[in-house]
Amino acid sequence: MPPPTQPPFDAARFSRDLLGWYDSHRRSLPWRERPSTYATVVSEFMLQQTQIKTALPYFDRWMVRFPSFSALAATSEEEVVKAWEGLGYYTRARNLRRLAIEVAAQGEPRDAAGWSNLPGIGPYTAAAIASIAFGERIACVDGNVVRILTRLTADGTSYPDSSRAAKAFTALANSLVPEQRPGDHNQAMMELGATVCHRHSPLCTVCPVLSYCAAGKSGDPGSYPRLAAKNYEKKTVDRLLVIQDGRILLHRAHTHAKRLADLHELPDFVAVGLTEPSPGLKLIATRKRAITRWQISERIWRATVADIRSEGLHWVELNQLDQITLSGPHRRWLSELLVEELALK
Repeated sequence: MPPPTQPPFDAARFSRDLLGWYDSHRRSLPWRERPSTYATVVSEFMLQQTQIKTALPYFDRWMVRFPSFSALAATSEEEVVKAWEGLGYYTRARNLRRLAIEVAAQGEPRDAAGWSNLPGIGPYTAAAIASIAFGERIACVDGNVVRILTRLTADGTSYPDSSRAAKAFTALANSLVPEQRPGDHNQAMMELGATVCHRHSPLCTVCPVLSYCAAGKSGDPGSYPRLAAKNYEKKTVDRLLVIQDGRILLHRAHTHAKRLADLHELPDFVAVGLTEPSPGLKLIATRKRAITRWQISERIWRATVADIRSEGLHWVELNQLDQITLSGPHRRWLSELLVEELALK
């Protein structure tokens, strides 16, 4: 059975209580304290797949370096990606620059439909920008909002993923958005999900809308939403750490690569023509990370190689590492490994 399209309570009272709480308890965030359409767009791009605490220092530096759509549009893609280094999912940075070029040339759209035609903008981001910056009465529905709505309605439907659940709850979410302050309502819902209505151990005793919440009143909010468990595929990637004459060997992804275009990483075995560890290699570290559906173990082998010539491979001076763009994990790993490796010299 699909979720209801109208709330089983007074929507106006719900919004009043939620906004009252938000006005008193909202976190002080730079895009809230110094609002602008550009700040809203930048924050929404940065917060896709990134926690607020991670994004905050990037946002502050970004706004100083690229203070407007026109400033960002006039900047090279290489410089934009370098400024994004460490936030991951670099397509977001490229799309943000492409969006800035279009907005600088054509002006800012005034509604979600217009924003959804721009690079990197999905339904959630379009609704966030349109409601916060232009007052459009439209709901933002992400994982936080799905969690709140399934608990408010005690919806026991099993959904294959959060995206499918978001589509199912869009009508209900829209019915809750008030005529006045729609952007604040959306931010209040996000704030509630992030600070009170946690996925695990929700803080029901301090929830401003507990009286409307069927799951909260029944004492079992943790059972919602009911989403299918993610199935991760495991794989192992072997990489080389080669340091020679004050230089390090790195692989730079092709300009048209889907995920890491123009970014540097430690070369994997494929890049140097290896299929398995050779006798001269020594395993010095194993690092694990998750990317989309993959759980990846990356094994790093120390090697001494006199001459390697292969497409995408480059020798980079160690004292120039700060000048190039590395993927976030590899920047962190190198900062650890180089201290150890150079100490052995």
